[in-house]
Amino acid sequence: MTGVQPEPSVLTAVEAPPLLEVRGLKKSLGNKQVVDGIDLSCHAGEVIGLLGPNGAGKTTSLRMCYGFLRPDAGSIRIAGHDLVTDGDKARRALGVCTQDDTFDSDFTVRGNLEQTARYYRPAIEGLSARIDALLKQFGLSEFANQKPGTLSGGYKRRLMIARAVVHRPKVVFLDEPTTGLDPHARMGVWELVSQLRTDGMAVVLTTHYMDEAERLSDRLILLQAGKVRASGTTRELLGDVVGEHVVVLPSASPGAARVEAWLRVRGIPPATVLADWHFALDAAGLALFVSAFPELRYEVRPPTLDDLFLALSHEEPS
Repeated sequence: MTGVQPEPSVLTAVEAPPLLEVRGLKKSLGNKQVVDGIDLSCHAGEVIGLLGPNGAGKTTSLRMCYGFLRPDAGSIRIAGHDLVTDGDKARRALGVCTQDDTFDSDFTVRGNLEQTARYYRPAIEGLSARIDALLKQFGLSEFANQKPGTLSGGYKRRLMIARAVVHRPKVVFLDEPTTGLDPHARMGVWELVSQLRTDGMAVVLTTHYMDEAERLSDRLILLQAGKVRASGTTRELLGDVVGEHVVVLPSASPGAARVEAWLRVRGIPPATVLADWHFALDAAGLALFVSAFPELRYEVRPPTLDDLFLALSHEEPS
């Protein structure tokens, strides 16, 4: 006997509406258009990485998304609530970890979590148990009764992130959460960000560390001059903006002048890193290069996010 499978009672993560939905976001500061029509979204259990050179609009976009700046145009919805017209409910559903450590140095680690929790309405149920759980999850239990100033840089960032999620938000914004940390402390923060994803939060982060963006993000959104330049997985971004292969050639190599002329004809500006040229080619271009310079010694490697930023530097207006 065969039966008809029942319709699923809940939407899948892909079908569910995003917890963060931004449309047509614009902002001018002074006479400069800093953000110019940005769209982005983030679902439950997803980490979105915002990338871009300095001045691309990353931090300004984040500040509008968590209500620190009011947009000139566009809409921001947090867990279904409009940030302008339904601000209290929207802000109750978001958490923020800024670039700077902004905890209160007069309170202990536990006290900072308690004081932050008191700002939220409705009040957080089971607050004491919630704080105990966060202290354990973030490796802060042994420092609970110490002042934040006694913590190392890595543990200060842990406290900042713990404070951002004490009220169980649905959307979390992390603005360069590991800047200034040593490699071991950075990896500790990475584990915490991964746990936020596992807990079903929608996480949006900005970073200048390419390895961090690649390891943590499910999707990347590349901003340039206030607009979305490209979006997708790391591989998709690299393919769209950089290319399939990167050739590394010492600029002092015999024949470098001929290579430079060959690249100039094709409109391919090499990036100079120390004493090496780095330039991207697709498969057909690489075949032509190999044929044109059979005697040359060089390296061919896959592109990285560092190559992406080098490529963007050639696109920036002079």
